[in-house]
Amino acid sequence: MSNMVELLKELATVDGGAIESLCEGVRFFKDTKHVRRRPMLYNPGICIVASGYKEGLLGGRFFRYDADNYLVVSVTMPFECESFPSEDEPLLGLYIDIDMARLNDLIRQMDLHSGVADPGDDEYPLAVGPSAMDEDMKDATVKLLKALRSEREARILAPGLVREIYYRALCGSQAPVLCSLAKGGNSFSKVARVINIMEGRYSEKLDVQQLAESAHMSASAFHKAFKEITADSPLQYLKKIRLSRAWDLIVQQNMKAYLAADAVGYESPSQFSREFKRHFGQSPAEVMRGSRPA
Repeated sequence: MSNMVELLKELATVDGGAIESLCEGVRFFKDTKHVRRRPMLYNPGICIVASGYKEGLLGGRFFRYDADNYLVVSVTMPFECESFPSEDEPLLGLYIDIDMARLNDLIRQMDLHSGVADPGDDEYPLAVGPSAMDEDMKDATVKLLKALRSEREARILAPGLVREIYYRALCGSQAPVLCSLAKGGNSFSKVARVINIMEGRYSEKLDVQQLAESAHMSASAFHKAFKEITADSPLQYLKKIRLSRAWDLIVQQNMKAYLAADAVGYESPSQFSREFKRHFGQSPAEVMRGSRPA
């Protein structure tokens, strides 16, 4: 992993945050200090860590992603995350968004619809999990990082190298989850489509019956599948999405709490403040004070 670490030292120039690369959908991250556990929202993607490690906690389940294990997130997922630099290196890594159209095209070309075991409708895999970082994935990642040092190589080579990383992920242990997304008739893909709807309409009034109808499932079957895939009930998940989006509005756009509450669908600013503090451990006012430059 040393080559990957050296490349990321050159590319990940923002400490304590993420920076966009020369290729759309690929970001670098770096932390020189320990980041305590807090709620995060991950979009569908592949998180590759070169040095240090991250720990995730979701529904009582713990997972670690580090130099030996990358993380695959198949649907937008809120979960708690903690970051640890190593003793002699910062936490360094990259996050690659998953483009579902490109992933589905690759699944068809690999003929994985029949070759990968379907989880079925009686057992639903969690939509996020680690996969072993084998030599092929390491090589593909290093090639991508090298290409991202040059505008010309990023433009010409990076899209194909991102595709190779998708391919390597489809050869790993999270392949069944990724392939389930492309199967239009199973419950996993139905729930995934509803999650996309919720992501786009989180500020609207949504109820479980309405969401179940969108999935063409009974309310009870939908609730069971949703809880097993995300570790949250639909309404708990929706609340976490709203609060995470409100955090972004407050921190990134310096939006006042009552405006952020309204923007994400809360009718009561006081209820928003209570639930925000319960979720993040800080009130909106405390977050606003902490995000202001000194």
